Formats: sequence, structure tokens, C-alpha cells
Amino acid sequence: MPARDPRIDAYIDRAQPFAQPILTHVRGLVHETCPDVEETIKWGMPTFVHAGGLLCGMAAFKQHASFGFWKHGLVMGEDGERNGMGSFGRLVSIEDLPPKRTLMALIRKAVRLNEHGVRTAAAPRRARPPLAVPADLQQALRAVPAAARTFEAFSPSHRREYVEWVLEAKRAETRQRRIAQAVAWMTEGKPRNWKYVKG
Repeated sequence: MPARDPRIDAYIDRAQPFAQPILTHVRGLVHETCPDVEETIKWGMPTFVHAGGLLCGMAAFKQHASFGFWKHGLVMGEDGERNGMGSFGRLVSIEDLPPKRTLMALIRKAVRLNEHGVRTAAAPRRARPPLAVPADLQQALRAVPAAARTFEAFSPSHRREYVEWVLEAKRAETRQRRIAQAVAWMTEGKPRNWKYVKG
């Protein structure tokens, strides 16, 4: 049986008195359900690892404790919405947790997910809305068709880099200088950060 991490013993000893039995209970159930689980500290909190992946973790705060599964949505199901921290909300006593049999069944489910290499889906990246092109930059681009064509052909992120660079100028002279430089670079087909692009 893997040794228990003494840092977690110390963590439980430092926790508020109400939290100590909660953390001890949860830790015991995790070990009882998954005897070869490994203990560690991640993000300053006791964490349990199994089959090469994070399984679950627990934490103690001033007025509550928490326990949660790394793959919360997969373990708790579609209706397993997080209520506060962890998978079971704010815990102030052992009674706030599901019964032992239920909790062990959930831990077993998390164990199987790790053993089968199931990963959680990455959160989709939200595209930032395009920035409005300031009138003075639009006017300068219209005066140089080659620069305007380059600007229109750029990806939204490349256009944003030029627009933000112009908008960040604090003084009018700096802004005009940046617009002139932007038009010159775009006439040559260069993105804003062309100096850093690996050729």
C-alpha cells in the first residue's frame, strides 16, 4: 500500500477543527476505494492521483471544506452542477457529504475513468469580437491601396494587433507615427509583430 504523504497529515493538522474530521473521512474513503492511489499536494491542496492522472482533491478553508473530482462532470453526470467549491459544495460537517456507499461508488467511477484514459474536454476558446478600425487608420489605409489589401487579407487577430497598437498610443503624435509605420509595414505585407515571426 502506498505511503501517505506527510504533507497531507500536516495540512489536516493545520485545518480548522470542524474541517479535520471531514478531510480525514474523505481521505480514508479514497484510500479504501482505491488502495493504490497516490497522494500529493497541488495548488497548495491535498490531491489524489491514480493511473497517471488527477483523481480528486480536498481543501479546508476558514468556514468550510471541499472535496471534488477532477473530472467532475463525467463523475457526477450532466446534472452534477458545481455548487460552490468542489463537487459537493461547502462542507461544514461529514453529514454534508453523501452516504459512504454513494461516495465510494462515485470514487470508483472516477477511478475507472482514469484507468480507461478518459480525458475531460477542453473548454472552447471564445473568439474575441473584432475591434472597430479607427477612422484615422481607415483613412490612411484608403490612401495606400496595397496596405488596405494587406489589412483586409489579414486574419482577425493580425488586424486586432494593428488596431490595438494604434489605440494604445497616449499622445496624438505617437498615434500618427504608429499609423504611418503600420501603413508602411502593411504595404510590404508585414503583420504588426513581423520582427518576431520565425522565418
